[in-house]
Parts: sequence; C-alpha cells; structure tokens
Amino acid sequence: MTLPTGSRSPALFQTLSLVADPIAFFDRNSAKYGDTFTARVLGPASPPVVFLGNPEAIQAVFTTLADAFEFGKVTNVFRPLVGNESLIMNEGPRHLRQRQLLMPALHREQLHSQGHLIVDLTKKQTIDWKASDAIAVRQEMSEISLQVILQVVFGLVPGERYERLKQLLSKLLEAITSELYSLQFFFSPLQQNLGDWSPWGQFLQQMAQIDSLIYAEIADRRSHSLDASRTDILSVLMMARDDMGESIGDRELRDQLMTLLLLGHETTGSALTWAFYWLHQFPECLAKLRQELDELGENPDPIALSQSPYLTAVCKEALRIYPIALISQPRKVKRTIELEGYTYQPGTILIPCVYLAHRRAETYENPAEFNPDRFLDRKFSASEFLPFGGGSRSCIGMALSMFEMKLVLATVLTNREFVSNLDRAIRPARRGITFVPPDRFRLTVVGDRSSHIKYPETTTIK
Repeated sequence: MTLPTGSRSPALFQTLSLVADPIAFFDRNSAKYGDTFTARVLGPASPPVVFLGNPEAIQAVFTTLADAFEFGKVTNVFRPLVGNESLIMNEGPRHLRQRQLLMPALHREQLHSQGHLIVDLTKKQTIDWKASDAIAVRQEMSEISLQVILQVVFGLVPGERYERLKQLLSKLLEAITSELYSLQFFFSPLQQNLGDWSPWGQFLQQMAQIDSLIYAEIADRRSHSLDASRTDILSVLMMARDDMGESIGDRELRDQLMTLLLLGHETTGSALTWAFYWLHQFPECLAKLRQELDELGENPDPIALSQSPYLTAVCKEALRIYPIALISQPRKVKRTIELEGYTYQPGTILIPCVYLAHRRAETYENPAEFNPDRFLDRKFSASEFLPFGGGSRSCIGMALSMFEMKLVLATVLTNREFVSNLDRAIRPARRGITFVPPDRFRLTVVGDRSSHIKYPETTTIK
C-alpha cells in the first residue's frame, strides 16, 4: 500500500503526542513531511491515518471521491449530548433529508431578520462595561453566544424557563470543556449510572432537566397555531416539511437544537476572542476596521454591517490562523482509491486538516502572520479556506456563526476602546475542542465611542 510518508514512532506515542498538543503535532510533522502525511494516532492498534493539507486532495475528498468514504463511529462521542436523531449522527439519505430541512432555517437571508436581536443582546451584555474595567473577553463572548442561541435558535424569551435553561446549559457547556470530565464521552466503560454521586449519573440527571425544558417549549409551541411570522430557528424548523410532506418530530427537534448549541456556542465565542486578540496586537488593522465601521454611521443596519468588506476579512483571518476546529470530519475509506499519486486501501482514515490547509505557505504568504488584507486581495477556494469543514458534512451553522461574529465584533468596537494586557506572542490554550488565547487575556476599557453611555465612577473586573 502506497501511503504518504510519516513518523515511524510507535502508534501509542503518536497518539499521546497528538492528544497532548495537537498544534505542536501538526507543526512538527508538516515541517518534516509536508502538508500531507501519515500517522497512527488512534491508539496502539491504529490504522493508517492520513492528514491532508493539500487543497487538491481536500477538494477530491469533499466532492469527486465523496462516495468512497464512510463516517462510521467517528461522531459517537457526541451521541450522549446530541442524541440519535442529530444531523451529525446520520449518513446517506437520512442525513441528506435532515440537511435539506435544516438549511432554509440557517440560510443567510433567513438569519438577517435576527440581526437587530444579536446587536441588542451584545449591547445589553456590554452596557455596564466602564472605564478601567478589565474585560475577560472569552467569558463575555461565551455569554453573548449562549444568549444568541437561546433567543435566535431556541426562540426563547427571558423568563423562568429561559433563566433555568440558561443556568443548566452554562453548567453543562463549562463542564464538557474539562479534559477530565469529557473522558467519559470517549470511554464507554465510564458511562455507568451509579446514582447522583457518579459523574455519569450526574450528567444523565442534568440532561434530563435540560430535555424537560426543551420539550416543554416545543409542546407550548405545538399547543398554539404555528406563527409564520416567527423567525427563530426552532419555529422555522417546526413549520418545515420534507418531500413527503412530513414534519420534524419532537425528538429530532430536540436533537438538532442540541447539535446547534454544542457546535455553535464555544466555537463562536472562541473565534470572537481571537478576533479581539489579533486586532489589539495590530493597531493598524484595528484603525482600518474602525474607519470602515464609522463610515456606516450610528446604529447601522445589521445587514449592511455584516457585508462590510474589511470586517468580513478580519473575521476570516481570525478563523484562518486558529480555526474553530483543527480538522474536518474524518473519513474511512470503504473502497480502494487513488488520490494525488497515493493508493488508499479500505480501512484507511483520511482527515482533511483545516489547520494544515490554513498554514500552507503555497496558499497563504507568511501564513503565521495576521493579515486580513489577504482576503481582500483574492478569493480562496473552499478547499483552501475551510474553517467550517466542507462537502456534505460542512458545519450547518456556519452562516449563523459568521453573521453573529461580525455583528458582535462590530457592535463592541463601535462603542468601546480597549488596551490589551498581552503585548507579545502567546501560546494557544486548549478549551474543549477549541483553542483560545490564555485565560489571562483581558481588554481594559479606556474609552467610550458612543455618545449615550455614561460611566459610573466605580471600577470592577468583568
């Protein structure tokens, strides 16, 4: 079998190296073997795992060779959280049907109706930021992202159910970023319900409480005539029909909501944190963005805001340097294929690697540098810039994530000026499935760019 070159280290050593520091693992191997290499990173008996950073190979995996792969059990780790009916748990015709039902609710034009709500939520969260406040950016962006999901996706309005669900989800989402807590999702022997005192028992109880609130919301909606004027994603999904005229059942609604929550909360918050970090490392980029935003005037239309060229370029560049996910969904070869001069036998795992593709010097000049202008100078293909994966398994919520990212970033920068407490290169810190600036990252408020906000005299740490 002809495979790309790669490390000959024992599979267990390679596995532990990847788990311990994925970014260092990719940097080390790509420097030695190039943007496509073979590893064995699925334990002591690992099959060949080929990481692909070459755009032509990635494009083939996403399109012309798509039917040569299966996804199998690679998403099983998410099953306890998102359920059996989740889009990411299915393949073939069922996956296609679900995607066709979900796409209209998450289309860019559909989301535009939620723009003012996202802006208002951002203003409400940041209204109390005062001069000299040291803002914990990741925590604040995470809070905004959760509220966007609860109101834009779930369609909840503030009240008892909203607050209870927000509390439960905050606790769950914080817990699953812990490496120790998340081990139980990877190792089924740890999934033993031994009562309230056991970790798995506590997780199941927590999920039951969350589910009861979600099902209560769905039941309330079904008890009244569906309001076609509602534009939240849950309402749109409840009105959707497939080719046979069938609607989405309660269980599937719940599972798709949890999927959007899991994939869209921490990830969008992390991407925003990087955008704020990079802009305050490069004052010239921040000044250029502020000039573009100022030209839109006070309280610009959210759609016009989201279409601002440099704002879009800033968000894309933040997603390029440290993507939301380092890899796209792994594919298992089910029939022998030829790709870029290599032969892949059934059982081989191919992984389009977002991080490698985004750090490819042949595609991006000086790839380690933050340079939003590169996205103004040329258009990159879907296999060169792929922060949300690609093909039929691309992230269903990518339009929402980009829309939210641009509106939140613009709203905050329009109203406040900051200085960063980090003035040198940093090492990304792992947080769940994402990598973020270290927790010590703070932006201190030094100016008010809005005319209507008056700072109290007290100073606090946010």
